[in-house]
Amino acid sequence: MTDPARPDDAPYRIGYYDKGPTPFFALQSDTRLSYCLYVPTDYDPDGEQTYPLIVLCHGTERWPAHYRDNFSDFAKQHQAIVLAPLFPWNLFFVGDSENYKLLKMGDIRFDLALLSMVDEVAARYRLRSSKFLLHGFSGGGHFTHRFLYAHPERLLGASIGAPGVVTLCDATLDYPLGLKGMAEFLGGPINPDGIAHVPVQCVVGSADTDTWEITLTPNETMYWVPGINDTGRTRIERLRSLATSLEKAGCSVRFDLVDGVDHDQDGIVPTVQSFFADILNAEVKP
Repeated sequence: MTDPARPDDAPYRIGYYDKGPTPFFALQSDTRLSYCLYVPTDYDPDGEQTYPLIVLCHGTERWPAHYRDNFSDFAKQHQAIVLAPLFPWNLFFVGDSENYKLLKMGDIRFDLALLSMVDEVAARYRLRSSKFLLHGFSGGGHFTHRFLYAHPERLLGASIGAPGVVTLCDATLDYPLGLKGMAEFLGGPINPDGIAHVPVQCVVGSADTDTWEITLTPNETMYWVPGINDTGRTRIERLRSLATSLEKAGCSVRFDLVDGVDHDQDGIVPTVQSFFADILNAEVKP
């Protein structure tokens, strides 16, 4: 029986399943990870139009397709492509729910894996630039602001949604409370000096006040360093601490407290889309 694999030199043709809400695609550089897309259905493989890229990073619940679907109408309106990664539970042990949030666990650099996903999309579709919009909620908010420290030059804008534990932009505090040791933890450089060039949104619901998941003890070995709870009692307080530290570093930060919303990604979507629309509309102005 012959190997059914497509030869490496054969061109990839955009087909029926490559437009609209797509299936999940295994990341070719690490098939443990995957992603889905939304591509406007009028995308013409032979056309010339280019598309901005919006990346949506899931929370601990791992609902990337839901996040993607929340942005499908927005993507149609703004002629954008949406990428939603899946960083599964149990990659390294049963119950491994936190793996991607500090950008590295075991042999996986999740930030670099996301950049590989972006590269795969850029090889198949016409993206407007190498920069993209990034939003993450809860666990995805963890990922988003730490990705901002590592790769600001790749971001058109960053929307940080309700992270439970924050890494302040402070080089005197040990990672993950601050940036001290972050580069050593990742095994590669970070670029916090570049964050001042990235528009940042910090967004959280006004009723997002539960503390059961975010008040840490020394047993919480992934996040625990002295002072990790001192950034605030609730997600609202912690996000304000993060926003203040980003502003001190030169970032332009929009802080959105969404009235009546608890820890619910659906409830903040319109506010995130408003922030992204402002960036995209400014980008296309002459």
